[in-house]
Amino acid sequence: MSPKSKVRRQTRETEVELELELDGRGRTEIATGIPFLDHMLTLFAAHGYFDLKVKASGDLEVDQHHTVEDIGICLGQAFREALQGLPQVRRFGEARVPMDEALAQVSVDLSNRPFLHLDATLPSGGAGLDPQLVKEFWRAVCVHGGLTLHISVPYGDNTHHILEAIFKAAGRALDMATQPEPRVEGVPSTKGVW
Repeated sequence: MSPKSKVRRQTRETEVELELELDGRGRTEIATGIPFLDHMLTLFAAHGYFDLKVKASGDLEVDQHHTVEDIGICLGQAFREALQGLPQVRRFGEARVPMDEALAQVSVDLSNRPFLHLDATLPSGGAGLDPQLVKEFWRAVCVHGGLTLHISVPYGDNTHHILEAIFKAAGRALDMATQPEPRVEGVPSTKGVW
């Protein structure tokens, strides 16, 4: 049976419902109120072969910040929950994904040590998502999912292409890291715990 999780978060600013199936087919039902984020999450799920449902509403009349961050919180929690009963995984994953002139490289460790390194120049404009919020989104995923995530974009000019490459590469890297590793005894750490 595929590891699944369901997360709900409600604050005075947002309401998010998220369902994740790790070993899915890349099927999505996403409605965040931010069409560009819907597009990015669809790409993330499709290239990670995750089934992902996200329904979110937030104070978009203020700006996108609260909605984007809270979806990241929920996605991180969903990964953590789905992995609870699945200690025998590869743990590490990486991917390099080009999108036209842009290249994104993502490495992940399911270490239970939250850390984000994001090295990307994100030109303003060119996408329906404030580029500053990309770091907030992935930081929330890392903190609430217990992930170490390194994202770098060595080159790229178009903001849409850069963000698309990042989300696709993150999906592929997390797919690799969450695959079963039958040779693991216990958890995949010499410490014996996550």
